[in-house]
Amino acid sequence: MLQCTAVTNTPITEAAVALTTLEGDPVHPEDALLEEFVLCELPEHDETAEHASQLYVGETREDQDLWLFWTGTDAHRIYRLEVLPMCPARLHERHTGLTRRCIFFYNHRPRDHSFFVTDPLRQALAEELRAGLRDHAEDRTDDT
Repeated sequence: MLQCTAVTNTPITEAAVALTTLEGDPVHPEDALLEEFVLCELPEHDETAEHASQLYVGETREDQDLWLFWTGTDAHRIYRLEVLPMCPARLHERHTGLTRRCIFFYNHRPRDHSFFVTDPLRQALAEELRAGLRDHAEDRTDDT
């Protein structure tokens, strides 16, 4: 499944107020800094479904995160902020022995777990980085 490409501006004031009510420190300190714009993290969906972006991951006993949900466009955009528990789903990869956890909120659309979502932009950037590293490694071997 491809990732939804919807983007919205973050309601900074409302999000900052919501952050002050959360318990626990951020898992990553930079998470406490709100982005001006966010991308929907869910798989592609029609316009009847809400878009969602995880704004904050905190170290809490209940494993709950702050999510921004939105619908509509332009002047008709409606936002809501909600603290939700994480999805309990996990994907066990037999060939690597790794377990990946769904990073979405509890009770999202069934079978649309984060580990099945493909972000084409991230993949393109990763491939560009790999190509640059290969070129750099080849240049270093040519110098010796």
